[in-house]
Amino acid sequence: MHRTVLLVGLLTIAVMSHVFGQDRRAPTARGEELLTAYCARCHAVGRTGASPHPAAPPFRTLSRKFKIEGLAEALAEGLSTGHPDMPEFVFEPEEVGAIINYLQSIQQQ
Repeated sequence: MHRTVLLVGLLTIAVMSHVFGQDRRAPTARGEELLTAYCARCHAVGRTGASPHPAAPPFRTLSRKFKIEGLAEALAEGLSTGHPDMPEFVFEPEEVGAIINYLQSIQQQ
């Protein structure tokens, strides 16, 4: 009986660690995932490469025009400006933080 309870307890801990651990990725990695999923069809989201859409700036150059921290409000409330055919995006607060962290990590000076 004790072994069964112990086994069930260990399995529960393992499953819960896996489920909750998925959202505990480093903020920069989560930010990169989000930008890759939502933005990479138009923007270069990494440290190198050209943007697929000619009017879409590479994200590594955004600090030349914007304060990266200043983008947080737009990301949370609905980012709808940019190149003319850019769709509107709204991100959750924890996603905004991850995106800002990632963007700060890739900026070229």
